[in-house]
Amino acid sequence: MKKEQVVNCQFSVWYPIFKKHTIKSLILPLPQNVIDYLLDDGTLVVAGSDHDTQTHSNSDLNGDLNAEEDIQWSDDETTTTVTAPEFPEFSSHVLEAINALGGSVFPKLNWSAPRDANWIALNSSLQCHSLSDIFLLFKTSDSSGRRFNLYLCLVLRKWSELIPGGEFRCFVKENKLIAVSQRDYTQYYQHILKQEEQICQAVEAFFSQHIQYNFLDEDFVFDVYRDSQGRVWLIDLNPFGEVTDSLLFSWEELTSGDLTQQQQEGPAFRYATSEVTVQPSPCLSYRIPRDFVDLSTGEDAYKLIDFLKLKKSQQEDSEEEEEERGGDAPPQ
Repeated sequence: MKKEQVVNCQFSVWYPIFKKHTIKSLILPLPQNVIDYLLDDGTLVVAGSDHDTQTHSNSDLNGDLNAEEDIQWSDDETTTTVTAPEFPEFSSHVLEAINALGGSVFPKLNWSAPRDANWIALNSSLQCHSLSDIFLLFKTSDSSGRRFNLYLCLVLRKWSELIPGGEFRCFVKENKLIAVSQRDYTQYYQHILKQEEQICQAVEAFFSQHIQYNFLDEDFVFDVYRDSQGRVWLIDLNPFGEVTDSLLFSWEELTSGDLTQQQQEGPAFRYATSEVTVQPSPCLSYRIPRDFVDLSTGEDAYKLIDFLKLKKSQQEDSEEEEEERGGDAPPQ
């Protein structure tokens, strides 16, 4: 794989080419001060939609709640307010873009989206209504937030409710569609089994009419969505190589030429054929304990109270032990 193939798959390159066949989007350059803030491993401070300040430490977001400095204690049960950083000009541009796209957006960078961070949002969704929502996702994400030095653009896509069973990944070699895989391969969707022929025909027609010979490379991967009306939409483009998930295929068979030789009968199409083939979601490793899900949704506020009392008790016990050992402690 060449560097140019990766560069050509960044959103700002392919979107102008296929704008008519994909979801409406707006591209905003990321100012250096915003990049610096997103790269900072310190405390995450974002202004809430009601102008209240919310604080999260990176260790909290990753499940490590043992550091004393992550919890502020107060006898009168008030919280310590930390001032959120301000980016007035960039915030204004983002707000205008969100409003232009209908009030809610799906955020991503040039190549990737913070899909591993949806657990941090109260609705467990990547749907954003403000810059604070966007910052929260990217500061939490491991898959995209660590690579901001490579991404200079924030992409805001008009929010659309996409059913996972309608998404498919298509593999193109030498400008020929050689394979199609169910995108959400961890689940079984009965309609795919029933509509296999129609799905293949729709994807092939979309490729030949709108994608084939129009992209900058002859080897690439593209994702599509087939809606309830049978219409196909382009969702994303990716490099043809191991940096892209091959899903139900292996890169060995995709690059060997065997699938190309079978092209006479159309592209190979693979999908989960029964409940037996259902697999765990690859995003499960980014999930948090059920107790914290309850806390984030307000289902069990007492768990938060018990947790804080436990931490305070541990802190007091630790202080007492230090005082008891004080006389024997070595000089600092």
